[in-house]
Amino acid sequence: MNFAVLTNIATMALCLAVLVQSVRMMRSLKAVKEGALTDVVGALDRSTAQARSVLSELKSALIESASTARVIDEGKNMADELGVMIEIANNTAERLMAAASNANRPAADQPETDEVAA
Repeated sequence: MNFAVLTNIATMALCLAVLVQSVRMMRSLKAVKEGALTDVVGALDRSTAQARSVLSELKSALIESASTARVIDEGKNMADELGVMIEIANNTAERLMAAASNANRPAADQPETDEVAA
């Protein structure tokens, strides 16, 4: 076989492929023409509406989480302040316990202080 015959066979194969593809495209266009396009558009509208509702819910959740984060931050600040107050109260209680134990000790154990008689 020479080159011309091979190119003619290749051209025939390509033409056959084009014919098959054009038949498939004609069927697809006929389906769209018969109303499948309206179904597709309706489905896209529904999905768009659902996507918008999901986005609005996500936006509200984000706003709520931001306010919750602020409340949590304020709670942490209060916990720090309460920790400082508890530490002060513990130190005061230790001083009071030490003063009470010193007051309850017998007089011999206590260091002597100079008392001025009035």
